Amino acid sequence: MTSASRPDWCLLLLFLAVLKGESRYIQVREAAEDALFLLNSDFKRELSEGQIYRRSLRCIDMLSIEGQFTFQADRPQLQCALFIIGEPEEIIVIEYNFVNIDCLGGDILKVFDGWIIKGEKFPSSLDHPLSTVERYTDICEEGNVGSITRSSQNVAMIFFRVQQPGHGFTLTIRKIPNLFPCNVISQSPNGRFTMIIPHQHRNCSFSIIYPVVIKIFDLTLGHFNELQLKKPPPKGCGDAGDFVELLGGAGLDPSKMFPLADLCHSFHGSAQMKIGCDNTVVRVVSSGNFINRVTFEYNQLDRHLEKQQGNSVEEACFPSD
Repeated sequence: MTSASRPDWCLLLLFLAVLKGESRYIQVREAAEDALFLLNSDFKRELSEGQIYRRSLRCIDMLSIEGQFTFQADRPQLQCALFIIGEPEEIIVIEYNFVNIDCLGGDILKVFDGWIIKGEKFPSSLDHPLSTVERYTDICEEGNVGSITRSSQNVAMIFFRVQQPGHGFTLTIRKIPNLFPCNVISQSPNGRFTMIIPHQHRNCSFSIIYPVVIKIFDLTLGHFNELQLKKPPPKGCGDAGDFVELLGGAGLDPSKMFPLADLCHSFHGSAQMKIGCDNTVVRVVSSGNFINRVTFEYNQLDRHLEKQQGNSVEEACFPSD
């Protein structure tokens, strides 16, 4: 990871840790207090009774809960971003209740379908049905104020610039179920997930922004009418219409990561791999002809401990420092 991108990546990891209540010594006190308060079960019960959670937004912020959120500039804010994340089986719905910004004067309020950091996108352009330009919704364009934006996966992002103190906007965040989640960023370094692609010609990536141990328990490829395709692909997984690949890297975009392993044969059992990258991705490539299914478990890996013990971890993923 380059020194220029490390602060952005660390900030993102910081937010994810706070959202899961896993960081005890967070210096960003406001973000930590907000997140830990939301994880309180009594407060969640109150919200379930019909109350709407409300709070102010910071220039750089992250949300993992439904509610109504307001940003009001106290000084010119030129480069702001709001990261929104749900559970893997959810998609994000954004409603713009009130917008008071100077679009003609250079203010910006744009929604991106996914996340983008330092030009790297998730989902990548290879894994998303829309072009990069089509993934942006510009609220300053005529007719978009008061509209509703829906993400394609469990993450979305809002870029905004508000130059006039006192100006800002209010939006409502909701999350709705996604029966067949495709592209996912995990909020946690530990978990278990089953990805099912039912007769869809698409690529799906599950991203874990931590070094992890991956265990694949079940893989079904080329499944059609209860019959398994036994014939192996002629030139490896790259020429198979349906396969799973494990990727690792230091950025956000799966298409720019190191290919670490390919799986193009169905099996039932357990296969394990240690991946010492800042970001680990399980990616399913599907031809659309069959029902593909993969179940995997992931747990955070201590890279320094692995090195001290002399265990084998993908060297390409370790930082040079």
